[in-house]
Amino acid sequence: MVKRIYPLLACAGIATAVAAAVVGQIDPDPYLDPLNLTLTDYAVLDRSGATEVAMVVLGGGSLALLAGMRAVRAPVSGWPERLMLVWSLALVAAAIMPASALSEGASWAAQVHRYVSVAGFVSLPAAMAQLVGRFAADERWRAVARPVEWLTLASGIGLAAMTYLALPGHGLMIGLAERLFLAVEVAVLGVLAVQLARLAWRDAFLHQPAVAGNVARRADQVLHRLRGI
Repeated sequence: MVKRIYPLLACAGIATAVAAAVVGQIDPDPYLDPLNLTLTDYAVLDRSGATEVAMVVLGGGSLALLAGMRAVRAPVSGWPERLMLVWSLALVAAAIMPASALSEGASWAAQVHRYVSVAGFVSLPAAMAQLVGRFAADERWRAVARPVEWLTLASGIGLAAMTYLALPGHGLMIGLAERLFLAVEVAVLGVLAVQLARLAWRDAFLHQPAVAGNVARRADQVLHRLRGI
């Protein structure tokens, strides 16, 4: 039963986070520029709170995904598990940690927020890069090995683009690059969540005939005893 709850929580968390993020981007304050402002800036400047909600819910969904993968004994032990945990907690911490807007300067909280965000952005692609080979060697997860590989490559390119735009690029178009990068990350999580749900529910249905057979055998034994009486 627990194995079937985790994929539901993961899928629901990812879908809710996407919906909240879309709401935050479609109906922001009129002076916000999504092309040049990062999600951190949106979290500070947009008073609707949709961006923070999206980050917290996505972090929670990622934790449920990791717990579910552990429950079905997916090949995530070691560094992939730790890196996925860093990604999940970094999302929640970045949403809760107060950050300063660009016009307010860089406070200590803003610096901590920035490092937490960087750690989260780096950790998930690193985890997926290690999992590609493990998925390819595991019959249950082989179906997602290639999609995860391509999405990991795309996220690596996006991470490199964000690094360039943040340093020599002076932040020009970094908002667009960050949103494309996060879209790829959400796609990776979605692929894993769907596969987790498929495996968890398949295992549940496979065990049902065995349970039914045991019940039937017990019923036959009871009938035989009653006849003997």
